[in-house]
Amino acid sequence: MYLQIMEQVKQRITVGDWKPGDKIPSIRDLAVGLKVSVITIKRAYMELEREGVIVTRHGIGSMVADDTDLGQKLYQEELDLHIEEVAKLAALMGVSMDELKQRITEAVERLEGRV
Repeated sequence: MYLQIMEQVKQRITVGDWKPGDKIPSIRDLAVGLKVSVITIKRAYMELEREGVIVTRHGIGSMVADDTDLGQKLYQEELDLHIEEVAKLAALMGVSMDELKQRITEAVERLEGRV
């Protein structure tokens, strides 16, 4: 559950709902809002802080880290995860490296309107 909460927080940052320096909901408020235990939210926030996504100041609360490239870094992490999944699926299907490269190239060209 805490991993899902971490992903939701990262998603809010990535899409720009929460910007660097913005306060995020307190552990207690988020626990009540999501109907999960305070311990679950606390673990998610501790992991997010360890990753440098948020910072917590005693007496002030938690906020998005001031890293101006945070949204881009989170997009890169998500892209890397998707690429790994594609590579695993291709390996299971016996797709060669050359064929995988070609299929990715074609997908990019379709998105760019070149095909």
